[in-house]
Amino acid sequence: MKSVVVTGVSTGIGWATARVLAGRGFHVFGSVRKIGDAERLVTELGSRFTPLVFDVTDEAAVRRGADEVRKALVGQRLAGLVNNAGIAVPGPVLELAPSDFSRQFDVNVIGTITATQAFAPLLGTDASLTGPRGRIVMMSSIAGKRGDPFMSAYVASKHAIEGFSESLRRELMLYGIDVIVIGPGPVRTPIWTKAEQADMAANTASPYHAALLKARELTAEMEEIALPPERVGELVHKVLTIRRPKVRYAIVPDRLEAFGAAILPKRIVDRITAYLLGIKPPK
Repeated sequence: MKSVVVTGVSTGIGWATARVLAGRGFHVFGSVRKIGDAERLVTELGSRFTPLVFDVTDEAAVRRGADEVRKALVGQRLAGLVNNAGIAVPGPVLELAPSDFSRQFDVNVIGTITATQAFAPLLGTDASLTGPRGRIVMMSSIAGKRGDPFMSAYVASKHAIEGFSESLRRELMLYGIDVIVIGPGPVRTPIWTKAEQADMAANTASPYHAALLKARELTAEMEEIALPPERVGELVHKVLTIRRPKVRYAIVPDRLEAFGAAILPKRIVDRITAYLLGIKPPK
C-alpha cells in the first residue's frame, strides 16, 4: 500500500484530500494540531488514516512526526507529501502589524519548508530506503499568481510558495523527486472563518471601511460558486498517480474570470478592482 503525508487535515482541502486518498487505497498520515481532531479523524477516515499531532511551525514536533512515519514505513519510501497546512490573515497593508505578516509566513511558508525538509528523506533523498521516489504537492492558490487587495499577507505567502516550489523542483531533480503546484480558486473551506480570522470591516474608523464591506459582500458571492474541496482532493490523487504530471495545475470555478485577470493589462485590472470595491483616488 502506498503511503502519503498530508499536512493540515482537520478541515477543508486537507480533510477532503485525506478522505479521497484513503478511499483510493493510500494510507494517509495526516497532521493536525489538536488531539481531539486526531481522534475525530480516525473515526471519520478509518484504518487507512494515521494522525500526526504537530503544528508546522514547531520544527521539533514536525521532525518527531517524520520519525513516526519512518518507523511505520519499515524501510519503504513515501509516495507523496502534500504541503497543505495554511492560514489566511486578511486586512489592508497599512492596518496589519508586522507580526501579522510574520504569523502568515511562519505557517504558510516556513511551515512548508520545515515539512519539506523533514520528510524529504522518506521521499527519496535517503538512499537506504526502498521503493519509488515520492512526489511533493504544494497547495498554492490563485492568489499565488495575482494580488487582490486586503489579502497582501496571504498573497505574498502564496507567491513565495510558487517561487520556492520552482527552485525546489529543479534542486530535487538530483534525487528524482518531483514537485507539483496546485493553485485552486475559491474553495468551500473554513479558512476565512476560523477563529484567528478577524472581521476585516470591524474597524469603522478605517478609511478602507466601505471598501472592506464591499469586499466582504463579494467574498460571500464567491462562496456561492466556490468549488467543493473534494475537487481539489481528486486533483491531488491524479497528480500523485499519473505518469507525467504537469508542474502546475490551476483549478478554478470561473475560468473566464481567472483567464481575464491573467491576460488583461495590470492597470485595467486595477481599475476594475477599484470600481468593484468603490475605491476612488483623491482628485
